[in-house]
Amino acid sequence: MIDAYEEPGEPDSRGGGRYLWWLVRCQAGRSLAGAGLGTVWMILLAATPYLLSRAVDEGLVPGDFPALAGWTGALFAVGAVNAWLGVMRHRTMTRVRMDANFRTVKVVVGHAVRLGAALRRRVGAGEVVTIGVGDVQTISHSLTVVGPGVGALVAYLVVAGLLLSISTLIAAVVLLGLPLIVVLVGPLLARLQGTEAEYRERQGVLTARIADLAGGLRVLNGLGGKSLFADAFHRDSQRLRRQGYRVGSVTSWVQSLGVGLPTLFLAVVTWLAARLAAQGSISIGELVSVYGYVAVLVGPVAFWVECGYQISRGLVAARRVVRFLQLEPLADTGTCDAPTGQAVLHDPESGVRVHPGTLTALACSRPSDATAILDRLGRYVPSTATWGDIPLDKIRLNQVREHILVADHEADLFAGTLHEAVSGTAYRGAGNCATNHDEPAPENEQAALHTAAAEDILHALPNGLDSPLDPQARNLSGGQRQRIRLARALLADPEILLAVEPTSALDAHTEALVAQRLRAARQGRTTVVTTTSPLVLDRADTVYYLVDGKVTATGDHHQLLDTEPGYRALVARDTDAEEFVR
Repeated sequence: MIDAYEEPGEPDSRGGGRYLWWLVRCQAGRSLAGAGLGTVWMILLAATPYLLSRAVDEGLVPGDFPALAGWTGALFAVGAVNAWLGVMRHRTMTRVRMDANFRTVKVVVGHAVRLGAALRRRVGAGEVVTIGVGDVQTISHSLTVVGPGVGALVAYLVVAGLLLSISTLIAAVVLLGLPLIVVLVGPLLARLQGTEAEYRERQGVLTARIADLAGGLRVLNGLGGKSLFADAFHRDSQRLRRQGYRVGSVTSWVQSLGVGLPTLFLAVVTWLAARLAAQGSISIGELVSVYGYVAVLVGPVAFWVECGYQISRGLVAARRVVRFLQLEPLADTGTCDAPTGQAVLHDPESGVRVHPGTLTALACSRPSDATAILDRLGRYVPSTATWGDIPLDKIRLNQVREHILVADHEADLFAGTLHEAVSGTAYRGAGNCATNHDEPAPENEQAALHTAAAEDILHALPNGLDSPLDPQARNLSGGQRQRIRLARALLADPEILLAVEPTSALDAHTEALVAQRLRAARQGRTTVVTTTSPLVLDRADTVYYLVDGKVTATGDHHQLLDTEPGYRALVARDTDAEEFVR
C-alpha cells in the first residue's frame, strides 16, 4: 500500500476510464492477487455442488458409505480452504481500495499545491472538498471489479463448462442468461451516470455555499441577511435532494434487478433441470449439482451487476478528478531576470504606476477592481504589466515571487500555534512569496507583530506565541485574524508588498496605529495597499483614485480631497473622520 511519504506517480488524466486503469496498474501485483484469489474462491464455490453430486450418486444412492465419507471430507476441506481464501481476498481488495483512496488523495492534494494561488481562480473550494470527501471513496470502491469481478466472470465460464457436461440445453440457457441481464441493466447504468453527474455538480455548488456561509455567518448576522441566505440555501438543498431522489430511483432499480434477475434465472434453470430429471435425461445427483451450480451463479451475476453499478459511479467520480488534474497552474514563460536597482512597477490597463521605495494607495469604490490590479502587478493573471522596462510575464516566475508578495486579507491561516501562523511551517505554507524558509529571528517576529498592532493578541492568549489557533484562526476575531495575516506578510519582508485591504476589519484607533507603523516599518521599500480608509490614505505618498478600474486622479490624500468630489465622497465615511485627516 502506498506510503504516506511516497510519490503517487504520474496519473493518466486523459479520461475517467484511463485514470481508473492507472490506479490498477500502480498496484499491478496486488490487483492480480485480488483477481486470482477472487477467481479461485468463486471456482471453489462452484466445486461444492460438484462434490455434493458425487456424494449423492456414488455414496448415498448405492449405499457406499466409505465413498460418501470421502466425498463429504473433500467437501469439508474445500469449504475450509475457501473460507481462508475469502478472508485473504477481502484483505487484498481492502488494500487495493485503500491504495487507490490514498493515491488519489495524494494526487489531488499535490496538484492543488502545484496550482498554488491559481487554485481559487480555477475551481471553487466546494468542488475540491467534494472530491476529497465523496469522489475518492467512490473511485476506490469501483475497483472491486478487479477482484470479485474478474472471479465472477471466470467462475461463470467454469460453471457453464460443467453444465455443458450435464446438458447442452441447460448450458445454452446459462450462457445466454448473462448477456440478457446485461441488456436489461445496461440502459439503467447509462442513465445512472447522467443523473449521478448532475447530482455531483449540484453537490459541489452547495458545498461551496456551505463554506461561504460558515465563513461569513457573523457578517450575515450583522447585516440582517441571514434569513435571506438561509432561504436561498434551503431552495438549493431541496433541488439537490430531489436530484438525489432521482439518483436513488435509478440505483434502486439497478440493485433490485441485480438481485431479482439472477433469482428468476435460477428458477428457470432449476425448472428446466427438474423436467430433464423427470424424463430421465439426467440423474438425481446431476439435478442436485445443476441446482447448486445455478445457485452459485447467482453470486457472480449479482457481482457483475454490482460491479457495473460501481464502475458507472466510479467513472463519474474519476472524470471529476481528471477535470481537476487537467487544470494548469500559471505558466512560467519568463526568460528574463528581475530588474536590479530602482524599477517602476506599472499596470498599463489601469494606469497605476508604483514608484520604488514609496507607500502607494489605491482607492476604488469597487474593491474587486483594486484587487484585480494587484493580481496583475503580482503576476497572478496574464497582463501587460511591466517591471522597469521588462514585461512582467517575461520575468522568471520564481524571481517575481521572490521579490513581490501579494498579501490577501482573506488568506488562509492553518491550525497550529500563533508562532506557526506568523512564521514556521504555517507561514511557509501560506505565503505566496519565495522567501527564506529559515526560522525567523524572534526580534523580527516581534517587530512584525508590533507593526501590525497585534501585541494585544499576545497578551490575550494564555500562552502567547505558543497558544494554539483553530483552522482559519476561528478562535480569534476578524480584526485579530487580519492583523495576524498582515504580520505574516511583514515578516516575509518582500521588496514589494501588495496588500489587499489590510485594515478593513479594524477599529479606527487600531487602524491609525497600523497605518503609522506600516509607513515607518516599510520606509525605503515599496508598498501598495488597497483601501478607502482616510486614516491609511493620509499616510500614503501617492494615492490613485480609480473609477471602473481606471486611474481618474493622482495625488496625496489632501490634494484629492480638495480637487475630486468623487474621491471625497468615497473616503469621507463620516464627518469626524474627514476632520481628523484634515
